[in-house]
Amino acid sequence: MTEPVLIQPVESPVICKPYYEPDRYWEYDRTTGRAGKQTGRRPAMYWYKLPDADTRRGQLTLELEEGRRELVLVNKLRKDVKRWRQSNWEGATNVTKDLLRHWWRKDRARRFFFCQLEAAETIIFLNEIRGVRKDGSRGKPRWTPEFTDADFEALFDRPFDPDYSPLTRMCCKMATGSGKTVVMAMLITWAFCNRARVPSDERFPNAALVCCPNLTIKERLQVLRTDSSRGDDYYKQFDLVPPQYRDLLRTGKVLVTNWHFFAPESEHSEGGRSYRVVNKGEETDEAFARNRLGELFERGPLMVLNDEGHHAYRPAPISEKEAKTVGAEERKEREEATVWVQGLDRINNACGIKFCVDLSATPFYIKGSGYPEGEPFPWIVSDFGLVDAIESGITKIPRLPVSDTTGQPDPKYFRLWRNITKDLAPAQRLSSGRPKPEVVWERAQDALVQLAGEYKKSFEAVQQASDTALKAPPVMIVVCDNTDIAQVFFESISGQSEVEDIPDDFSASGEETESRRKRSKMRVSYGASKTSFPELFQNDKGQLYTIRIDTKRLEKIESDDPDATRDEAAKELREIVNTVGKPGKPGQDVRCVVSVSMLTEGWDANNVTHILGVRAFGSQLLCEQVVGRGLRRMNYTPDPETELLPEEYVDVYGIPFSVIPYKGKPSRTPADRPVNHVYALPERAAYEIRFPNVEGYVYALRKPSIKADFAQLERLVIEPEKTPTATFVRIITDHLEGGARGGGIGEYVEHNRSEYYARHHLQEIEFEISRQIVATLVGEGSQAPVKGTARTRGLARHQLFPQVLKIVRKYVSNKVDFRSAHPCELGLEKYVRRIKERLLDAIVPDEQEGEMPILPILNRYKPIGTTADVNFTTKRNVHSTQRSHVNAVVLDSSWEQTAAFYLEQQTDHVFCYVRNDRPFLLIPYEYEGVQHHFEPDYIVRLGSGKTLILEIKGEEDDQDRAKYQAARRWVTAINNWGRLGAWDFAVCRDPALIPRQIAQMSTVFQAGIEHS
Repeated sequence: MTEPVLIQPVESPVICKPYYEPDRYWEYDRTTGRAGKQTGRRPAMYWYKLPDADTRRGQLTLELEEGRRELVLVNKLRKDVKRWRQSNWEGATNVTKDLLRHWWRKDRARRFFFCQLEAAETIIFLNEIRGVRKDGSRGKPRWTPEFTDADFEALFDRPFDPDYSPLTRMCCKMATGSGKTVVMAMLITWAFCNRARVPSDERFPNAALVCCPNLTIKERLQVLRTDSSRGDDYYKQFDLVPPQYRDLLRTGKVLVTNWHFFAPESEHSEGGRSYRVVNKGEETDEAFARNRLGELFERGPLMVLNDEGHHAYRPAPISEKEAKTVGAEERKEREEATVWVQGLDRINNACGIKFCVDLSATPFYIKGSGYPEGEPFPWIVSDFGLVDAIESGITKIPRLPVSDTTGQPDPKYFRLWRNITKDLAPAQRLSSGRPKPEVVWERAQDALVQLAGEYKKSFEAVQQASDTALKAPPVMIVVCDNTDIAQVFFESISGQSEVEDIPDDFSASGEETESRRKRSKMRVSYGASKTSFPELFQNDKGQLYTIRIDTKRLEKIESDDPDATRDEAAKELREIVNTVGKPGKPGQDVRCVVSVSMLTEGWDANNVTHILGVRAFGSQLLCEQVVGRGLRRMNYTPDPETELLPEEYVDVYGIPFSVIPYKGKPSRTPADRPVNHVYALPERAAYEIRFPNVEGYVYALRKPSIKADFAQLERLVIEPEKTPTATFVRIITDHLEGGARGGGIGEYVEHNRSEYYARHHLQEIEFEISRQIVATLVGEGSQAPVKGTARTRGLARHQLFPQVLKIVRKYVSNKVDFRSAHPCELGLEKYVRRIKERLLDAIVPDEQEGEMPILPILNRYKPIGTTADVNFTTKRNVHSTQRSHVNAVVLDSSWEQTAAFYLEQQTDHVFCYVRNDRPFLLIPYEYEGVQHHFEPDYIVRLGSGKTLILEIKGEEDDQDRAKYQAARRWVTAINNWGRLGAWDFAVCRDPALIPRQIAQMSTVFQAGIEHS
């Protein structure tokens, strides 16, 4: 086995001037791990590694050379375009030469990056010099080009419908923040000015259709309009047009739109309005194009510019089996891509498209596209990716964790989601299998606290700058896996939440009436931030430092849907999000953005300094897209002596980004086995069964007096080997590994929790633990274990707190092993929760008060489950149903099949039933010190109204008996709670006896005798 080779840091990652062609690049010696500057330009290529490639720390193997593939067409065109440039653009029109000289001038107030000029030159070369002539031949320079006539075949995107002509497509791959919009403005200037000078020269379109993914980008791209009267168009801002050509530019027309523009109109709609009677018939291609292009239709053929063009691909057909493996996000991407490209096909068929230019940082096929994940688009003609942009200083440099104090090969905060979700107990997961949001917060809190401490340093540096400096606060982005997790992180970071205002007499009678429900209402509450830096992130009325993006609402309004424009709250949120970091705008004070998935494309905030990923990242494409939200620079002033841009950084936790795109394995067809679809039938809604999602229990204390047996309490050990107290970050630019252990450049930078330790004391942590224990014992709101008014519950808290605080302090003093760690490590949520759980198990009521009623603690996010949510596929055997909300029973044994048969036949006593599969009703219990969940076999609604939990069992062991005891405890608590009717539990040890058991239980209940 190859010995590990440690990658050595270098003095500076930025080694190229942004205004010139790169003339050097970093490359690592695969035997020593040392970085060396290579002269010349890095060849255009893309890197990938197979998912099962070795990722041991620092291991560099020659076999991984196979993970590098050249972008052949790009390298050919680089040589051709460079030679054409050196010939002073021989063969170009005088207009083109004047424009290129104007753009390349060194004395410009705002010089263009080399990558912008090369991208524009490449498109101009392919169309003006190498385009098709009137006789059908291709133009050529006087020298023999590397890019041959045969190579143009790769630029044809052929529709699956043979009646449609192929689109000519050319993609410029440009890193986020490298100036794609300027390139689009250059191409419009080139085309319009040339066409206006010689109107008969159809090589140059005089109409441009600019397409993009959403409303935010659509609004930003209005700077490309040539008829703008706002004075902020890019042609003026960037001095793109020499004075003698300014009138020529205005002769062309630009239409900027988003892909929703291509959606076909309904047969019963016109002008965005629907009609019941008028049947207009399906739009022809000409009608489609005329309706959408307006004046541009008569100007065809058009130039099309696809911003974020990685969305505009032609999805390959996939089999039904493959379709079932495609997730909701992938399906949505396929639909968007289909609408976008088919719209272009129809326009091409109606009035013609001269050529399409795609601009994207990530022009790769995604999962679900029908192509190998991570494979680049074949029509890429220009490439200036993230590594090139980093070495030229054009973007911020992402720094990722490379080691920490745990000593593990993979630093914890590099693959944070994997560390959060591994080894989760059943009680830490929802019935869907996802981790509970509060568990995710607990396991990610140490990473957030550490990153927030680093944010604090950046924030203070900005505040200490001179008054003449731009003082937009730095921004931290938290990207979450789902909306529930995002809500927990938002509430914990901001202290802001929605609470229900309940009248004092709401629960006095123990009943919930309609009138009382109407009297309660939701209000916004502002509490303490759990980041340890409330002055940075804590919201207050009229002051929002932390915002949460409601992804669904924002997506709808980003689609330009006319129905969404009435959503004022969404419009307000969108305005805040789009103006983050902009002085005098609604988003100027935002410091933290909590989001699901990545932020909207087109978000151009340049003050992002920290990113925390709390979600799965299944591809390097997604990693680059999310990290890309933080790569825009703030300062573009080069050093006057070196002409290099100063280094700017963004610290990234939880996004396993390797700065190289992965190439996934082609999908394999699964074994051909029948798949059964099990789901709730809407027509059987009368058979719906609702049940509580119970997570634990509390006692309804009447006279608060408690104690704890310390002799029986287990000790708590602080675990610095699992929770790093320091993390070392560095720039990752290695093309060998694609992991935290890969090549880094620049010095190691230490992140630690010193800021957190400075802000906290052990006493306040003990107070917080005590407060949480008391809150659990007493309860909150309408489900409070202490019945009566809010005043009664407040009195209980007052009496309990001193007792609990005494117990907590004794436990911390006698039972916590800090192992030389700082005492304030105890304040991390993982340790707070452990102490809370252990003490809640140990605290018992005063025996003198007699037996205390037990009540359930329900899941915060989904307190009530329902059979209406059942929807899954399985390859197990199933049996169809008649008396169930769900269409089929999944059969694991012959006993369960027999039980289902008898439940179907018991028409006198069984109203409906459901098999408890995938499981959705879980009963918590503890066995031998480990938390488990009991998954009973059936839930049966008796004709008498009682709901029966039915377990079918043959042989039993001691753990089974613990399950039955837990089920009886569950039934007692639910019946005390009383909001979902009466419940019971029974074990059937012989399915043939089911009719007799159910008849007896139903009869007893009807007689008013409570079965035990």
